[in-house]
Amino acid sequence: MTTQINKRIVSTKLVLGITGGIAAYKAAELVRLLVKANYDVQVVMTAAACQFITPVTMQALSGKPVFIDMWDSSISNGMPHIELSREADAILVAPASADFLAKLVQGRADDLLSTLCLARDCPLLVAPAMNKQMWENPATQRNINQLTADGISIFGPDSGEQACGEVGLGRMLEAEALLMLVNAHFTPKLLAGKRVLITAGATLEMIDPVRGITNLSSGKMGYAIAQAASDMGADVTLVSGITALNPIANAANIKAESAQAMYEAVMSNIMNQDVFIAVAAVADYRPVTQQHEKIKKSTSSLTLELTPNKDILADVASLPNAPFCVGFAAETENLLEYAETKRKAKKLPLIVANLAKEALGSEENSVTLIDKNGAHPIQRASKTEVAKLLLQHIAHML
Repeated sequence: MTTQINKRIVSTKLVLGITGGIAAYKAAELVRLLVKANYDVQVVMTAAACQFITPVTMQALSGKPVFIDMWDSSISNGMPHIELSREADAILVAPASADFLAKLVQGRADDLLSTLCLARDCPLLVAPAMNKQMWENPATQRNINQLTADGISIFGPDSGEQACGEVGLGRMLEAEALLMLVNAHFTPKLLAGKRVLITAGATLEMIDPVRGITNLSSGKMGYAIAQAASDMGADVTLVSGITALNPIANAANIKAESAQAMYEAVMSNIMNQDVFIAVAAVADYRPVTQQHEKIKKSTSSLTLELTPNKDILADVASLPNAPFCVGFAAETENLLEYAETKRKAKKLPLIVANLAKEALGSEENSVTLIDKNGAHPIQRASKTEVAKLLLQHIAHML
């Protein structure tokens, strides 16, 4: 049986509030990333925010008029603070100044954005941004505690060098980090309470101190799955081979460059895991002998003796109390046939089949999920979207 799994096409509506502060420049990149991620973004700015970045910039990036005035006549009923909040799935204020945080705590409503937040009928998310002394001030900390108690989500702040030259907590999170937090907010917690171990990236089998056997895996698919699993509420452990990607926030990140190191890392952490997803492109063979010195170039042929590496997925799947095991099959031909053979040979409940030339190093992927009920194709989409659909399928099977 073949069942088509379709990617999400409905946009989430988000109001982005921008208050006065130098971090307002980051809001431009944030809007760009949100729109690219299929969010429908409506920007609302305070008068102070317009001193740092122009409404024209935000309109160009969001594709929508920017609202500033509480008495804006373009809203048919003359009540933008009601209309804008009722259409939104959430309001994100980024940057949120110390003054604006105080307004939220006190329930003040003296401009459009503060009135909009007070009249909202949706979740409120805030990303603080201010000087480190302002952030550490007891008044600000009391306000943060009260906002948390009121059910408002606080994103950040980050620590680092500030525009004033001082260093410490108070910087607004970068746009990429905020996007991930927004994604997590809107992701159903289908894997809450589950422990998920994922392998990702390529392994490197050293021949001598400067040469090794590896492959073209970028790690992007595995990292996307790890991030999506974390967003879905799972307790994630990521065992990563060679990759240029940054560690996953809110996950246990373990480096394991060789196949043997990855095997040991997985076996040391597999106890009590609910799900194991083997995404890493693990080398099937390694040199029998690793030379301690660089092999000098010669005109004669070089012969390497290789020995098989352990099959991590097969060994995990054969454990007495094995977790729900998911394999990946990257093939160059006979994709579904070879993937199903691998699934049955390793006694896996689920395998993900994809063509190597379409997947390795790419930002997108087209896969087919194969389980006992047949094949379930996922049309080509970003690896982030494919990861979500894969995990939804796993959650359903669990």
